[in-house]
Amino acid sequence: MKSAETSTIILGIDPGTLVLGYGVIEIAASKMKLISMGVVSLSKHEDTLQRLKIISEKVTGLINQYQPTATSIEAPFFGKNVQSMLKLGRAQGVCIAASLICEVPVFEYSPKKIKQSITGNGNASKEQVAAMLQQLCKFDLQPKFLDATDALGAAVCHHFQNNFSSSSGGKKFSGWKDFVTNNPAKIKSK
Repeated sequence: MKSAETSTIILGIDPGTLVLGYGVIEIAASKMKLISMGVVSLSKHEDTLQRLKIISEKVTGLINQYQPTATSIEAPFFGKNVQSMLKLGRAQGVCIAASLICEVPVFEYSPKKIKQSITGNGNASKEQVAAMLQQLCKFDLQPKFLDATDALGAAVCHHFQNNFSSSSGGKKFSGWKDFVTNNPAKIKSK
């Protein structure tokens, strides 16, 4: 009797108080499949607290709809505008709380880590990340906002980080060079 194939569903979130990006991927038999991605535009709501409520409802709705095994969220970054950072932090907190209330574990990755994981370059542009994700997840349409591909990038980053740790026996490495040096048997020649 053949055992049932297990799959992992990862919800990626790019939090924001004006535009919230989300991306959902499924990993089955080591293959990645795009399930959904999009944006929630919040700019028509002037009240900040109303926006936070909508963010919570949307994240909870996505979790209920797709039943992810993990939420991957872009971690805060430091900027010069304190008010913008505070608003972003609130949006991130609401996303994290909604996931945890639904008992979905949350993983945070810095924007630089996400870019490096997707493109190999921590300083890649949003457009470069989107182009690489189009190849990895095999979708043709450019999303209306790059916030959706940023969120998808967070989900794919989590998959890569989780897969990288699993394939290396749970060891942490400082980068690809360190991984290759410590795992010469994993290098395939053409």
